[in-house]
Amino acid sequence: MNLNQIKNRLAPCGLSCEKCFAFTEGPIKNHSTELKKYLGNFDIYAQRFTIIVGEFAFAKYLEFKELLHYFANVNCPGCRKTDCQLYKGCNVKKCYKEKKVDFCFQCSEFPCNNTGFDQHLYERWVKINSKMKEIGVEDYYNETKGIPRY
Repeated sequence: MNLNQIKNRLAPCGLSCEKCFAFTEGPIKNHSTELKKYLGNFDIYAQRFTIIVGEFAFAKYLEFKELLHYFANVNCPGCRKTDCQLYKGCNVKKCYKEKKVDFCFQCSEFPCNNTGFDQHLYERWVKINSKMKEIGVEDYYNETKGIPRY
């Protein structure tokens, strides 16, 4: 996979867009859509299984169905094509375009305090970008492509 293809899968911050639950062509959306299809009209069965089988978990089916519906219907084409739909306070898109870099680690000010991320995400961002700087974007992508984002 070449760098341009990888850039369509990794956001400028280094997070994997392709593994994000909101990504239009991502596995979470695809599997959620399939699961929703195969569950069909499971509502009535969930109610019955709560009583017949005595499984309390089925009583939470409507909450699960609502979340599944959300996952199946999100449509983010990726952070390079639109504003991040997950982290509303993200400042990276504007910054990377102004700095004319592909990834944050390429900026002379990395790491900075201008990301808009909470502490957890900030620490992850530093770790991801430091690793990309150390081994290169392609090697980082290949090393992490099989690992879940979350």
